[in-house]
Amino acid sequence: DLNKDFQITWGDGRAKMLNNGELLTLSLDKASGSGFVSRNEYLFGQIDMQLKLVAGNSAGTVTAYYLSSKGSNWDEIDFEFLGNLSGDPYILHTNVFSQGKGNREQQFYLWFDPTADFHTYSILWNPQHIVFSVDGTPIRKFKNLESMGVPYPKDQPMRIYSSLWNADDWATRGDLVKTDWSQAPFTASYRNFKANACIWSSGSYSCSSNSWFNQELDSDGEDKLNWVQKNYMIYNYCNDAKRFPQGFPQECMTA
Repeated sequence: DLNKDFQITWGDGRAKMLNNGELLTLSLDKASGSGFVSRNEYLFGQIDMQLKLVAGNSAGTVTAYYLSSKGSNWDEIDFEFLGNLSGDPYILHTNVFSQGKGNREQQFYLWFDPTADFHTYSILWNPQHIVFSVDGTPIRKFKNLESMGVPYPKDQPMRIYSSLWNADDWATRGDLVKTDWSQAPFTASYRNFKANACIWSSGSYSCSSNSWFNQELDSDGEDKLNWVQKNYMIYNYCNDAKRFPQGFPQECMTA
């Protein structure tokens, strides 16, 4: 029951809980998008959610699904799905913020149509690393490199957020393609949320199970990660020399 785990935060009726909480939908029209947030805060965990993205001409729309803390030095772990013209692939945009600093984007095409059915998007967040996965296939790993002076999200509890909003000033081909409001309302759907995670409450956290707490990728997982990065990654900040003329960020040196 998604009602137990989430509350709708904005959208003036555009977000809906359906089927006794089995399904949550967000909608966007010209007047407004919509969003929701988790009732709990988490500090480390394995977070899974099934999403079905906006179908058809979704250019200009962004479906964001992410973990975030509060404050000026916030931590954040992002999935963002950048819509596109019918027939063009969605772009899956990922980012990691630690202590208010992000700029760690990696972008991917998917090997399936994310609008045709539900697919599982997962975040494994433990003291060793953050692993982004799609249908159980790892697509990105961000290692804890605090020993090299790279901040890592480990002290601030985060809530899960999602929103569907209009970003046609940047999202689709760098603002070249605008939202076609004749296609509205745009709708994204959510179901089958699972959080095998530590819940933060009153200054401490409790974990129902922590089998994931020291989980590393096995050789099969590393092979799948390499396969995705070789065949489906379309942008990696660690390869963008124009952006870092003074030298790449420290974490890029260990890749």
